[in-house]
Amino acid sequence: MSSKSGSPSNAKLVGLVVAWYAGNTLYNVYNKKATNMIHAHWFVACAQLVVGIVWSAVMWGSGMRKAPNLTAADIASCVPIGLMACISHAGSVLAMGVGAVSFAQIVKACEPAFAALIGVLVPPIDFKPALAYLMIVPIVGGVGLACIKEGKGVDINYTAFMWASIANLAAALKGKLGGSVTKALKGDKTKNMDSANVYAVMNIISFLFTVPMVVIAEASTLQEEWDKAVDAHGAQALITNIALSGFFFYVYNEFAFAFTANVGAVTSSVLNTAKRVIIIVVSSIIFVEPMERNTVIGSAIAIAGTFAYSLASKKAAPKKKTA
Repeated sequence: MSSKSGSPSNAKLVGLVVAWYAGNTLYNVYNKKATNMIHAHWFVACAQLVVGIVWSAVMWGSGMRKAPNLTAADIASCVPIGLMACISHAGSVLAMGVGAVSFAQIVKACEPAFAALIGVLVPPIDFKPALAYLMIVPIVGGVGLACIKEGKGVDINYTAFMWASIANLAAALKGKLGGSVTKALKGDKTKNMDSANVYAVMNIISFLFTVPMVVIAEASTLQEEWDKAVDAHGAQALITNIALSGFFFYVYNEFAFAFTANVGAVTSSVLNTAKRVIIIVVSSIIFVEPMERNTVIGSAIAIAGTFAYSLASKKAAPKKKTA
């Protein structure tokens, strides 16, 4: 690593990655525990965001972090990104709530395919190098192979697949819509919008979009589901798992945002791919999720394809013209 002033040290980058990986893994564990306890998954997703809002409020209120200084126009520009963040988060929670964590992570490895599609459909058009598009084949093929069970043929939890795919689409749109907006906000130092505050603002907007979905989808049954969960598992265990999942969700995203800000999107995407391996292995062990041969091989192919896509997506820097 360069020793130039302003460049992050290797120790800082390693620390960010370790915190990101640990937080993400623990989030997936506690999220699955929470959604196993209560069948009100929109509520769980919403409650997780509340934890992040409390964290941000404490940081801003105590002066440990400067509060954002945004105009109404700035906030309005963040609303579409917050909406996509809401759908991406809730989709992931619902996918892991109704299916295995490992299966949701395998499907979410398809996110580059959605990003590539959005890149050529939503202005400004962003064409990737040909090799990047070629890498979508092993990604999709690997996910398909992972869905084939020996002696059963194709065996898919369609509800989990649907929600994970919706999360992928929303994440791709969030990345597409958010790039220029967040860059502009970060570029104006008077707005106090570093990577941590960008995520905090998106988290708040995401929460505001999640609340109506809780009301629409679960308000009529929420009290009944809560009582069932408390009777079966106890209020302390239920609240603890929801709170910890929310805490680790916020923490891992904040560290991931900070890491990306230091190294760029391509390196971050590569490490995000490697992270899925850890989550799949840990969740398979903790929740005793079966990993058949096709599942292991298929997920390995899909994750390797995602890794290759991330590397192939990096465009060569334009050559400087000589006088």
